[in-house]
Amino acid sequence: MDKPGRLAADEIKALVGREIGVSEWIEVTQAKIDAFANITGDWQFIHVDPDRAARETPFGGSIAHGFLTLSLLSAMGAQVIPRPEGLAMGVNYGFDKLRFLSPVPAGSRVRGRFWLMEAEERGAGELTMKYKVDVEIDGSEKQALVAEWLTRQYFGPVN
Repeated sequence: MDKPGRLAADEIKALVGREIGVSEWIEVTQAKIDAFANITGDWQFIHVDPDRAARETPFGGSIAHGFLTLSLLSAMGAQVIPRPEGLAMGVNYGFDKLRFLSPVPAGSRVRGRFWLMEAEERGAGELTMKYKVDVEIDGSEKQALVAEWLTRQYFGPVN
């Protein structure tokens, strides 16, 4: 997949209300789940003990942390979100809505589908964008998560 190009702020604003892209599939391996558990300290058995999770849960095995799935938005977004021309830096600003709808089984693949909902200039050199994001699980009818993700883009020198 080609990386998105650089667009002027007005070109980005013209994309409001449209789907802007779908990322490539990302495999959520048990190794990724274990690494995330080690970083966050969340070693709940449903994530890190596939045998016990198969025996004691309806999931059939271990599942990814919801926050691991959420953290993959950065990699997914980098594949499809256009970068504004003259960008000095971009930051996460937060989420207006976030729901974890389905567990992501270890070994499954996920991808993000992005729509630009808003693009608002909030002063000289700052653009706030809101994306609707659905994270799909390969082979599943139900999404892993849905979110309204806010980012801020800054232009020129950042104080």
